[in-house]
Amino acid sequence: RAVRYSSGGLRNVQAMGVEVEGQAQVSMNLLDYTKTPVYLYAKAATRPDREVLSNIRRGQYEGLRQDLDAGKEDRLPDFGPAKLGKAGATVIGARPPLIAYNIYLTTTDVAIAKRIARAVRYSSGGLRNVQAMGVEVEGQAQVSMNLLDYTKTPVYRVTELVRREAAHYGVTIKSAELIGLIPQQALLDAAQWYLQLANITPESILENHLHD
Repeated sequence: RAVRYSSGGLRNVQAMGVEVEGQAQVSMNLLDYTKTPVYLYAKAATRPDREVLSNIRRGQYEGLRQDLDAGKEDRLPDFGPAKLGKAGATVIGARPPLIAYNIYLTTTDVAIAKRIARAVRYSSGGLRNVQAMGVEVEGQAQVSMNLLDYTKTPVYRVTELVRREAAHYGVTIKSAELIGLIPQQALLDAAQWYLQLANITPESILENHLHD
């Protein structure tokens, strides 16, 4: 269980390895400890609009405090007090591992990266489980992405869509990078697809046997 503090005062707890059915108990335990409003998101969400973390974080600390003070029902927590103190709120979610994946383009035109991101991300009609935005990094145009569920929207599928969209604007993929860790299976899926391997599994990897 990793705990991360955001600048907006919302405390995000990714309770991976905990069954969704157990989220209520986790929430109550945290409530006893933090005395803060508790919100459930992703697989633990109690309502559809809270499946996406950004919906809960909307307005950051100040916006949430105002909404709670105004008694807005759609902003009431799943557990805990309906009032925001200095400690902020706690957000608990159960979800697959997130892959932070960035693709650099052979252009300095950030407008192209933004158009590609718009075509790729789910919120604007692209691939499900993909968040994306176009940014400039050290003079290069980059499509910065979060892949929320690689088992349903694999890395190679996202890469190929970016490649096709980039070709439309006369550019190509220069390089890609990972921020943080990636599940081994995501790389195996990519290897299987690109190399047309019919039978690759974790047992096919030499190092896995050496570690045993």
